[in-house]
Amino acid sequence: MTKNDTFDLQDFLPYLLNQAAEASSHEFQLYYKGRYGMLRTEWRVLFHLGRYGDMTAKTICERASLHKTKVSRAVAALEEKRFLTRSEVPDDRRHETLGLTRMGQAAYADLNREAARFDAELVEQISENDRAVLRRCLRQISGL
Repeated sequence: MTKNDTFDLQDFLPYLLNQAAEASSHEFQLYYKGRYGMLRTEWRVLFHLGRYGDMTAKTICERASLHKTKVSRAVAALEEKRFLTRSEVPDDRRHETLGLTRMGQAAYADLNREAARFDAELVEQISENDRAVLRRCLRQISGL
């Protein structure tokens, strides 16, 4: 690095976003991993099924921007934990519809409550106006 180099990694937006994502998600990860033995992708799959209802793995991949291999592994793990079931799509036997079991619904309800609590705690040091600006900017950057 030269003396004239003005680039500072600490101010590089992708770096800052990654650092913030890692720091903020780590504590919540301790909850779902400790309580349910889930990995991040498993939690995201469970969330999509709990929030939006039964769907295919392909739909989850598209909605969550996840690779199909990761979703496939997460589905297998959630099925092993008895949190979800699979059923064939009548018109296309290559696909399966995924749905939550009662255990999966209970886990989703618990994690949903904990996520809301965690989110509120995470932003409590930020003014309401800044929270709205932060969420709006993050949605713009992520294309949501």
